[in-house]
Amino acid sequence: MSNDTKSFWLGAIGITIFAFTLPMTKLATGSVANPELSPWFVSFGRAAFAGMLSVIYLYFTHAPRPQKGDASLLALAALGNGLGWPIFLALGLQYVESTHAAVMTGILPLATAALAAVVFGRKPSLRFWFFAVLGTLLVIAFSLLRGGNGLHIQWADGLLVLAVLSAALGYVFGAKLSQRWKGEHVICWVSVFLLPITVPLTLYTWPTHAVSTAAWGGFVYVTLLSAWLGMFVWYRALAMGDAVKVSQLQLAQPFLSIVFSIPLLGEQPDQTVWIFGIAVILTVFLSRK
Repeated sequence: MSNDTKSFWLGAIGITIFAFTLPMTKLATGSVANPELSPWFVSFGRAAFAGMLSVIYLYFTHAPRPQKGDASLLALAALGNGLGWPIFLALGLQYVESTHAAVMTGILPLATAALAAVVFGRKPSLRFWFFAVLGTLLVIAFSLLRGGNGLHIQWADGLLVLAVLSAALGYVFGAKLSQRWKGEHVICWVSVFLLPITVPLTLYTWPTHAVSTAAWGGFVYVTLLSAWLGMFVWYRALAMGDAVKVSQLQLAQPFLSIVFSIPLLGEQPDQTVWIFGIAVILTVFLSRK
């Protein structure tokens, strides 16, 4: 099996894990009308607990320590994936449904691909850009057809766009570090890098009111899988293959998030969801030919 094939399947596993992030975050935070855990606690807490797990993992695997020249890359990856993405996502989900947020994240592949092309100095083919743009247009059209607010710029949509930009930043610079370190060591050092910030802020935002079991379950998921194990898989996929092409797999994430919201949030997707979901997934495979 070639490295490109391995990176594709690793990326697919990572995206499946990440697809649960939106409904699980929604379970954890609730909404403005029915709040559960504070979005600030969910954001800082997931990073803090992932950081503490990372200290243990790095110790027992005898991971190499970052060098002075790695500080800037670590800071950018941490700013994007460790802080920006979870904070803006959790805040946005307080105001919109998980399905709306899932569609908004459809612009993530284009943002990641564009930034990866600049950072790695690569020039993706016109075919790649054609399907990247096509996939992005599909999720935008899906958003509009779903009704509601669509892509109307509102407070929550602005937060979700900032979440997307943050994730793209973290993915690309995390992938750059993964060229020298193991993927699991990258996410661990990123999490450890943030501990001086996330631990005190987690304690400060710790919930003082009753919280449902489902909300805590959502928090545990985004901590162990979204913020930690899932990132192991994703960074390894980006480093093993072409980061620009692997990033295309993110096109399937909105559809999967909506599907997973059926049992978790009780949403009932209509025929439009399935049609656009299949079309988006096809663009992923066609872009790899």
